[in-house]
Amino acid sequence: MPFHTTDISDHHGDRVQVVDPIFQAYGGRTQFAGPIATLKVFEDNSLVRSALETQGHGRVLVVDGGGSLRCALVGGQLGELAVQNGWSGILVWGCVRDSAELKTQDVGIRALGTHPRKSVKRGEGCRDLVLHFAGVSFTPGHWLYADEDGIVLACEPVE
Repeated sequence: MPFHTTDISDHHGDRVQVVDPIFQAYGGRTQFAGPIATLKVFEDNSLVRSALETQGHGRVLVVDGGGSLRCALVGGQLGELAVQNGWSGILVWGCVRDSAELKTQDVGIRALGTHPRKSVKRGEGCRDLVLHFAGVSFTPGHWLYADEDGIVLACEPVE
């Protein structure tokens, strides 16, 4: 379903949230949308891997990495898992790595930046929480729409 975040914002006004423009595009898809699944982690991507190992069914994984710029939470291997398992996109409030590889993969990826260091693997974090960053609240099951102009959130699919 083609869409434009500008049109969604114009037509739905205060019924949608607009994410602060702090994220850079890294995946092969410049436009992606889907219901939100959430994770809250800090410098540990174990739960990111386990989430992406499950069937995505067109969802968008939103990862609250605490805004850390000290390591990457998503890289080429996890991007490939997202593609294989049908995730539409990944939004990371943190960093990614393997950016050249990520841009060849058919998944939308947004993050604050890149970092060459991998994360730790302790299995720490939480799933399915309402997350608050970038000026908005990310609620599991609500919809995320991302394109070249930005990211908007809606309580339900929009036309």
